[in-house]
Amino acid sequence: MDLRSWLEGVDGLASLYSFDILPDGSFSEIRLMGVNKQNEGMLHFRPDTPEFYPGIPYRNYWMDLNFESFLYRSGSERKSLYSYVNARGYWLKGFYIPIANPDEAPAENGTKTVYCLYILEYADDLETESLLQHSADVADAVTNLSIKLHEVQDFYQAMAAAAAEIQSVCSAELCSIYPVNMITQKCAFINSDGVQDKALEYLADEMQCTPFEVAMRWENILAMSDCLLLEDLDIIRERDPVWYSSLCKHQIRNIVLYEIRFKQTLVGFIWAANYDSSKMMHIKKILELSSFLLAAVIRNHHLVSQLELKSTIDGLTQLFNRNSMNERVDKLVSDTSDKPKEMGVVLADLNGLKTVNDDEGHDAGDKLLMRAAALLKLAFGDYEIYRAGGDEFFIFCPDVSEEELAQQVKQLRTLADSTPDVSFAVGAVHVTGEYDIRQAMHTADGRMYRDKQEYYMTHPEKDRRRQKRTDSE
Repeated sequence: MDLRSWLEGVDGLASLYSFDILPDGSFSEIRLMGVNKQNEGMLHFRPDTPEFYPGIPYRNYWMDLNFESFLYRSGSERKSLYSYVNARGYWLKGFYIPIANPDEAPAENGTKTVYCLYILEYADDLETESLLQHSADVADAVTNLSIKLHEVQDFYQAMAAAAAEIQSVCSAELCSIYPVNMITQKCAFINSDGVQDKALEYLADEMQCTPFEVAMRWENILAMSDCLLLEDLDIIRERDPVWYSSLCKHQIRNIVLYEIRFKQTLVGFIWAANYDSSKMMHIKKILELSSFLLAAVIRNHHLVSQLELKSTIDGLTQLFNRNSMNERVDKLVSDTSDKPKEMGVVLADLNGLKTVNDDEGHDAGDKLLMRAAALLKLAFGDYEIYRAGGDEFFIFCPDVSEEELAQQVKQLRTLADSTPDVSFAVGAVHVTGEYDIRQAMHTADGRMYRDKQEYYMTHPEKDRRRQKRTDSE
């Protein structure tokens, strides 16, 4: 049979595979026999792959244990199989069709060679008609998970409910959802009981890395697959001995590790342990169809969190912004029940920013602001630091004594004096009892202004405004 010509007659992304069924019933490795022109891209997916020849081991190009499982099942049972999954941000239709090769020589020693045609179609969006082709129990499970995700508005409660539902589907002893924010590199560990911060720390410690690095390790373990449903831990022992040791320590026998992606962006993992492996294909179908539901909820949470962060955090210095300061002031004025008994208010104004912006450009000015913010964090790291304007920073120090406040201000000046370019004009006030926070800020502003006048008297070359007035005269 001319495999190449035959494959060109197949519409879609087509590839032909073969493997041997050995006398003991086990399978040989999968061999790639050919691809059509539409699918030649798979031969160049990785830059280090060898030149193709019919019968080359398929793992030279790709490795997906779930794909291999479908291929082995289709070829060995002589069954046509269909899958519709969400993988790596795409909706994939896969058609597995056993093929007879009339040119194949008779098998020797009871070994039988089988062939399987795989045709792939993919799309960015869900096709409802394709979804409906799954069995009623799979559709019901996906629907139930969707309901759990949207019964409550709190993100973490929704994730906990989803984890409980997945644990039930898998008949697993343990199950968690592990959201991952690729921008902030923050993760969470959520099981049916809610957020488990200690479990997150414990997992990271046992894997000898940070929680975000755990996520990256898991992605490497998947090795381009969207999931692993393992009946034993042999693959984990091979790919990550440290994690394997940790799993064995906790009597984990088998695992489900399923990545959650929003389009092409990783947003989390589903992790389950000691599940009912007899339900493997049923579990796989449910997770394939429901992962996009989880992805949408997690991605929405990340977007909302990012918007909330932007509304309260200054993007350049990562300090609280003016909006956040105004909200804090309003709360101190309106809610006297939660008002600190004493408060230190500091206004630190960065000297010379306009000169740097005019002479060296705004990039240099931004760097100066970031260095100033770093010093403020060193001096007042335990308190509330706000960037109130271009070069103005307010610091609120609840429950600080007057002596402690003076020491903090002295520390800031000492830190600034140790740098060649950062200098602050500082005004500080300490208030107690029935104080007015706005009046305290006004007092700090007056004291800062007097400090700045003294600075420019001793450093007239830094006073660009004064220079402009002199030049105009």
